[in-house]
Amino acid sequence: MTSIVDSGVDDRGPATQSNVEAGPWAEGGAARNPGMALELDWLREVRVNRSAVERRAATIPARRSVKKDWQAAWLLKAITCIDLTTLSGDDTPGRVRRLCAKGRLPVRRDVLEALGAQNLGLHVGAICVYHAMLPAALEALEGSGIPVAAVSAGFPAGLSPLEERVREVEASVAAGAQEIDIVIQRGHVLTGDWQALYDEVRAFRAACGEAHLKTIIATGDLAILRNTAKASLVCMMAGADFIKTSTGKEAVNATLPVSLVMVRAIRTYRERTGIRIGFKAAGGISTAKDALDYLTLMKEELGRPWLEPGLFRIGASSLLGDIERQLEHHVTGRYSASRRHPMG
Repeated sequence: MTSIVDSGVDDRGPATQSNVEAGPWAEGGAARNPGMALELDWLREVRVNRSAVERRAATIPARRSVKKDWQAAWLLKAITCIDLTTLSGDDTPGRVRRLCAKGRLPVRRDVLEALGAQNLGLHVGAICVYHAMLPAALEALEGSGIPVAAVSAGFPAGLSPLEERVREVEASVAAGAQEIDIVIQRGHVLTGDWQALYDEVRAFRAACGEAHLKTIIATGDLAILRNTAKASLVCMMAGADFIKTSTGKEAVNATLPVSLVMVRAIRTYRERTGIRIGFKAAGGISTAKDALDYLTLMKEELGRPWLEPGLFRIGASSLLGDIERQLEHHVTGRYSASRRHPMG
């Protein structure tokens, strides 16, 4: 039988250094996922040992650490993997333009110069907004190489009619979004209707065309870790290029245990198909230490290719400010006030 997580032990060594150059989708091995036929027998074999998952997840922040120059390098790498996000009801074009400006220059120039990183062309992995904010984001990012992601498919509940959700995806792609973050209908998972989930994600994949598809499985609503593992596999079978933890609107969002289950599902899928799937952690990741924990998870569980924005993203809004503060502390030895690192 297939076990997504059958042991709490992992003896592979820690990452030692990081390349901070961000690149396009293909630069990190992120070829499109063509998907495959739904294999219900595979899902029936899935087992998740919750206690082993929790033991292994607890070792990530406790057992691994990087210090001094290495930590600064890892934090610069983390910036390249951030989906800098604003998904508020009071979003305005002005707020989005400020966010995009921060995405283009995520760390103050004086800090970059002190780090010797001023010539790296550092920028975030993507800017993530609602469909209505796409024109402002696309205009602000023109020529930057930073993709724009649009949340779609009835975000965050995913309960509007399927036809409407598909049209919403098509509209965002037509408007210029290079990435689409869709949310699944959680009821399909909770009732075990895997065919319905597969067909839904397959329809979104077709509607995306050349845009990359990130499927949000909203782990906080799925009750048990086995549901998380199965939903991850079905979304990958249906053609998702990324699987993503959360909308950021659930009571519980990204956690290391659910992320571990999802990345091991990615590993299992690659072993069976040869296709690399990306992972996005979103919701509640707000400190530089959190970012380091997730980079460590990706390096230890999936390997070096998953430290690139083509295969790993962190959906966040406040995280970048804390990373910038930590980098300034590395340079000066003092912690600055948050107001010295505004979002725009």
